[in-house]
Amino acid sequence: MRVRSPRILLTLALGAALAACGHAPLSHTQASATPPPVRNVIFMMSDGTPNEAWALTRWVKGARLASDGILTGAVQTYGADSIITDSAPGGTAFATGRKGTDKGIAVAPWRVTIAGVDANPAQAYAPLPTVLEGARLTGRATGLVATANIQHASPAAFSAHTHDRGRYNDIGEQQVYQDIDVVLAGGEQHLLPMADGRGVRQDNEDLVRVLQGKGYDFVRTRAQMHAASGTKLFGMFARDDMVYDLDRAQFAPDQPSLAEMTRKAIDVLSRSEKGQRHGFFLFVEGSKVDWAAHANDPAGVISDLAAYDEAVKVALDFARADGQTLIISTSDHGNGGLTIGRREATRYATTDDDSLVTPLRRATLTGEGLARLMAQDKSEAHIRDVLARHWGVQDLSAQEVQAIQTAPPQTWLQYVLGPMLSSRAGVGWTTNGHTGGDPFLYSFGPGQVSGLWENTALAHHMASVMGFDLPALQERLFVDAVPSLAALGLQAEVDRTQAANPVLRVRNSQGEEVRLPIHKNELLTAERTHELEGVVVWSDQTGKVYVPRQALTLIRAKLVR
Repeated sequence: MRVRSPRILLTLALGAALAACGHAPLSHTQASATPPPVRNVIFMMSDGTPNEAWALTRWVKGARLASDGILTGAVQTYGADSIITDSAPGGTAFATGRKGTDKGIAVAPWRVTIAGVDANPAQAYAPLPTVLEGARLTGRATGLVATANIQHASPAAFSAHTHDRGRYNDIGEQQVYQDIDVVLAGGEQHLLPMADGRGVRQDNEDLVRVLQGKGYDFVRTRAQMHAASGTKLFGMFARDDMVYDLDRAQFAPDQPSLAEMTRKAIDVLSRSEKGQRHGFFLFVEGSKVDWAAHANDPAGVISDLAAYDEAVKVALDFARADGQTLIISTSDHGNGGLTIGRREATRYATTDDDSLVTPLRRATLTGEGLARLMAQDKSEAHIRDVLARHWGVQDLSAQEVQAIQTAPPQTWLQYVLGPMLSSRAGVGWTTNGHTGGDPFLYSFGPGQVSGLWENTALAHHMASVMGFDLPALQERLFVDAVPSLAALGLQAEVDRTQAANPVLRVRNSQGEEVRLPIHKNELLTAERTHELEGVVVWSDQTGKVYVPRQALTLIRAKLVR
C-alpha cells in the first residue's frame, strides 16, 4: 500500500477548495496589481512535455539547462471539458484567456463539463481575440515559430479561429491574412493549390504568391532564411512538419534549428519599424516533444527538448541585453507519463550513468529517423544493423524484430521502436496519451510570473503587460455581422457557390453589394479592396459570421443611404 504524505494530502485539499471557489487566483503574483507595460513578450512552449523529461534531458546532456535558472512555478492546464487537455484547448487558453473545448481553436467553448469553467451558451463557437491579435493592434510586430506545420493546434490558437483544429487549409488562410510579420515553421502544402499537385488546397489558391504580393520574403531553406533582409519573413521549411532535431543532419540539413529560427525571428521583429516603435510579441513552440512522447520515444523527447532549451537560451540572451522583454516558457500539458525508472526496475537505488545515460547517449536518430531508414527494407539483417548503428542496440530479440516487421501501415513505427530504447535505459511510461499534471513554468524579465498559475491567467497577464484587455477586444474584432447589418437595413448571407471559398455578401435595397471573403481580412467593393484589422470568421456550426467593427463602418458608408 502506498501512503500519501501530509503534504500531498494538503495539496489535494487545497486543490478541492480552489475548485469549489471557482478557481480564484492561485499565486500572489496573479493577485497583485496590474504590472506596467513592457515592450516585448516572448511566449515559449514545449508541447506535451512530461515534467520528468527535463531531468532526463539534463542527465543526458551532462550539464545544466538554460531553462533551469528561470524555473518559477507551474501551470494548471485543464480545459472546459476535460481535466486532461489537448493541444487545441490548451493553446486556446494561453492565447485567449478562456478555457476551450476539445478540438476548438481560439473559439468560445461549446461543451463545458469541468466545475468552475465559465459557460456561456450564447457565445458558443464564437471567435475569441488572441494575445497575438491584441499585440498587433497595439502596433507591435508579431511572429510565430514552430517545428510542426504552422497550422497545427498550438500556433493556430494564436492566429486563427475554428471549431475544428484539423481544418489546416482554413487555418493557413487565416494566418496569411493576419498580417503576422514573421512565420517560420513547416506546412507549405496547406498554402498551395491541389490542382497543380504542389499542395492540398481545395480552393486552389496560391497563398505563397499572395504572401509575396504582400511584401514577404518567402524562404524554404536555412540559407535563404539567414540571407533574408526584409522586415516581413515567411519561412516554410517542409511540406508538413519539420524533422526532429536529432534527425536533421541526416534527413533535412537545409532545415534550420528551432534556436536559429528563434534568433532570426527576434532579429527581424526587433529591428522592424513596428518593433523599434512599439516592441513585439513572439510565440515559439518546440512542437515535436509531444509527438515523441506519444510514441514513448526517449530519443525524440530528449533531443527535441534540448533543442527547445537552446531556443530558450537565445531568447534569454536577447532579454538580458534588452531589459524590456518578458519571457514565459511552459507546456500546454504533459504526455506519456515519463518516469526515470520502470515498474520492473527493482534495483533503482543503483541507477547510474551506465544504466540510464549511456544507452540514451548512443542514440543518433529518433524512432522516426529509424523508421525512415527501414521504410523500404524490413529484413531482419537490416533491422538489426540499423538499431545497432544508430541506437547501439546489439541484443534485439526475435520478438522485437517481428514487431518491427509486422507493424501495420497505420501504426507509426516510432511507436514500436520507442519502447525498445526505453526498456534498455530504464525509462518508464504510463500511456501513449496526454496527462493531467501541472507542467513547469519558467519566466524572466519585467512582469515575471511565479507560483501556480492557470493557463488562462497567463494570457491575461501577457495582455496586461502589453497594455490591452482581451475581453475588450471582442466587440472590436468579432461583431455578429448578420443582425448588426440587418439593423442597418441591409441583407447579408454566406454565398457557398464555391464551397471552398465562401463569401459574405451584403446588399442594400438598390442592389449595391460588398463582399467579405471568409478567412480573409478583406472587404471588396466594385472600386477597391479594403484591408480590415482582423479576419472574417464564419462558424458553420451556428451559421454566424463575425467581422471587425471597422467593417460595419465601411459598409455603412458604402451601402446605407
